[in-house]
Amino acid sequence: MREIVIRTDVTNVAGIGEPVETVATICLPEEMATPHVVCFAWPGGGYSRQYFTFDMPGSQGGGEAGWHTSRGWIFVAIDHLNTGESTKPKEPSRLTYENLAVSNHATVNAVLERLGGGTLVDDLPPVVDPVKIGLGQSLGGSLLVLTQGQFHTFDGIAVLGFSGHHTLIWAPTEKVTGPRTYVPRGTNIAALTEEIFVSAMPEMAFDDRGWPLCAPGFHFEDEPEDIVAADMLEYPTRKGQLPVWASATIPPCAMTMMSPGAIAPEAASVMVPVFVGVGERDTVPNPKSEPAAYQQSLDITVYTCRGMAHMHNFGTPRELMWTRFHSWADGVAAMRDATRRQQGAPAG
Repeated sequence: MREIVIRTDVTNVAGIGEPVETVATICLPEEMATPHVVCFAWPGGGYSRQYFTFDMPGSQGGGEAGWHTSRGWIFVAIDHLNTGESTKPKEPSRLTYENLAVSNHATVNAVLERLGGGTLVDDLPPVVDPVKIGLGQSLGGSLLVLTQGQFHTFDGIAVLGFSGHHTLIWAPTEKVTGPRTYVPRGTNIAALTEEIFVSAMPEMAFDDRGWPLCAPGFHFEDEPEDIVAADMLEYPTRKGQLPVWASATIPPCAMTMMSPGAIAPEAASVMVPVFVGVGERDTVPNPKSEPAAYQQSLDITVYTCRGMAHMHNFGTPRELMWTRFHSWADGVAAMRDATRRQQGAPAG
């Protein structure tokens, strides 16, 4: 797998009064699948784009990105603003869901322009009219739905570990105490305090190891203990000792993701096929109810992976999730071409 890192200036579209750019890793296959598929992927809160490219111990090949590129896809892993290597604004509280969605949409267009113009690398022919798949995990899933609902960016979207109705962090019920305070969308995040954030998600209290009480909802017991410790130690800051897949910063508006119906209007506006992927322990209380959130989509798939928690790419059965998602996306590509042929238009 060949990796190309690019930066996209999204200052004008973000509109927060300072220069900002996103950073993406474009992973190229040795041989392109037909029809061409380009998958754009965004990580969850507290994680960077390398969540999609890192290898668990005993594995090799570039993580999920490498798995998909070995099967012919172009895979693009992207850091949101205020995440990973993308710009961390001087006033991150100015970032709203809308700022992030339009910046992610602009990043997709910039990547597609370079691919279509054959300007990414010298030896890659132009990739014209590919099947565009959006993939988002947790916070990335919420922003993916917002992007699709507002801009209709993709031919299909995969929403992993995020509910179109109401997202709740899984934790052992006997350990979760205190009232749950929701943060409505549009709230002035700058006025919120750390105490309000903690009260909004009581599961983020820590045990005597420095792990959040929701750790069993993030990682299953059969995952390597040293990897889980590296990921969970005082998540998300991890005491500044960031593993390769992590980000110490999260867009502050992520607080609103726990509010009921936070992305409901955009979810109801999605018209393309939707893949809902969750682990056995995850942030989606009732996976089978998720199709109702996507009222205009006529093609919705729900998959629950046994033996997997919220952080899917750490899970022992992760290749099952990747396989199910990959086959779904290949189906979206096939259906796009079949629809075009039926309408008398050229297939991709």
